[in-house]
Amino acid sequence: MPRVYNFSAGPGTLPEEVLLRAADEMLDWHGSGQSVMEMSHRGKAFISIAEDAETDLRKLLSIPDGYHVLFLQGGASLQFEMIPMNLIRGRAVADYINTGEWAKKAINAAKGLADVNVAASGEDRSFTYVPAPSTWQLTEHAAYLHYTSNETIGGVEFGWIPDVVDVPLVSDMSSNLLSRPLNVGRFGLIYAGAQKNIGPAGLALVIIREDLIGLGEPTPPAMLDYATHAKARSMYNTPPTYAVYIAGLVFQWLLENGGLEATEQRNIAKAKLLYDFIDNSDFYVNPVEKADRSRMNVAFRLASSDLDADFLAEAAKHDLVELKGHRSVGGMRASLYNAMPIEGVQALVDYMAEFAATKG
Repeated sequence: MPRVYNFSAGPGTLPEEVLLRAADEMLDWHGSGQSVMEMSHRGKAFISIAEDAETDLRKLLSIPDGYHVLFLQGGASLQFEMIPMNLIRGRAVADYINTGEWAKKAINAAKGLADVNVAASGEDRSFTYVPAPSTWQLTEHAAYLHYTSNETIGGVEFGWIPDVVDVPLVSDMSSNLLSRPLNVGRFGLIYAGAQKNIGPAGLALVIIREDLIGLGEPTPPAMLDYATHAKARSMYNTPPTYAVYIAGLVFQWLLENGGLEATEQRNIAKAKLLYDFIDNSDFYVNPVEKADRSRMNVAFRLASSDLDADFLAEAAKHDLVELKGHRSVGGMRASLYNAMPIEGVQALVDYMAEFAATKG
């Protein structure tokens, strides 16, 4: 059967070219006579795969010297705890910006390890906006400032980088890393679960400035210490080898298709197509402030929630899947990650117009 258009928030759709290449190399990677899944993570073949993946990621993001790239496990959720364990440095307070469910999870995880100051929150308006920096109540000499750059559940995204002085900036970029160019040099630490724009689930990326490594007080256990993984070049234990391999293929695909500048333009076009349709419809609504709307995750509601089940069932018949909104908020959600072609978004818009005409 033909491939469906998969709008899942994660694991998300992957580039078809990447999947075809992985299939072609499944049994025999580059004449090695074995699959990447069978390789020793300390062997020359896999080391070359990991090194190439890191090189391409550095090229994509123009990562400055003085930053380590770590391929870890545990997803972004483990980073919620590793970050305070490694960055508190004896300082009692860490600042967090609360823009949705994932920010809340990071805050709650950190509270068991540090004194957390929620410097700003969008909860007063059901997480439909990013609080203006002028309203933030930041702590002087905080250990770090943490924000979630894109909230997959509510569809709220930072379109800008917070301006901080003398405080390391930390960001969960699980759902929009590699969707646009990024000035990595403004951050102390960036982390991301892979299963959105990077690769399959099981891999977490951490990009950390060298001066922030080895400062945990007390020193974290070895597996939770960034110093351990930086020293071992992410090979302290067996990394998620196949996920690293697929991520490397995705990095190559991005480079071959114009890099992040071209990727951003494609993502702008896809988001505009869907948001413009919703805004010009009496049947669908998106509650997020226009300036803070996510390019990656478009949340929307129908005129009546009684129609939700019919909408999803009919969408599946049109090969449009994984459109159900998160259980905590309901409604619908279309995730437009890098690998979603604009043809998929056009197919969704055409179906939405048809459904509204029939049910409206």
